[in-house]
Amino acid sequence: MSTLETATIALIIISMLAANLPWLSERFFLFFSPPGNQGKTLWMRLVEWLVLLCLFLLASAGLEKKLMGEVYKQDWEFYAVIVCLFVVFALPGFIYRHDLRPHFEKRKRRSK
Repeated sequence: MSTLETATIALIIISMLAANLPWLSERFFLFFSPPGNQGKTLWMRLVEWLVLLCLFLLASAGLEKKLMGEVYKQDWEFYAVIVCLFVVFALPGFIYRHDLRPHFEKRKRRSK
C-alpha cells in the first residue's frame, strides 16, 4: 500500500472520529466543563463540530502539501461535498446522543 493510500484511509478515519466527538463527549472541546451541571447544549455541539471541520480541512491541506508538493485550488463544490460528508460521518454520534442514549438511561432507571 502506498503512502497516498495510507494517508487517504487515515484521513477518512480521522474525519469520522472528529465528526462524532461533539456528540460523544460532555466536555466542550474535550477539556472544558460547560457552565452548570446541564452538559453541553446543542449550539455548543454545533460550534465544536464546525471548529473540528475547519481543523480537519487545515490538516488535510497540510497533508496534501506534504505529500503532493502543493495544495490544489478547489471550487465551492468540493467544500460543499466535504461538509456533506462530515454531516454523514457525524450521524452515528448524533443518533446515539439524541435517540439511543435516552432509551438506555430510561432502561437503566427502570432496572434499579
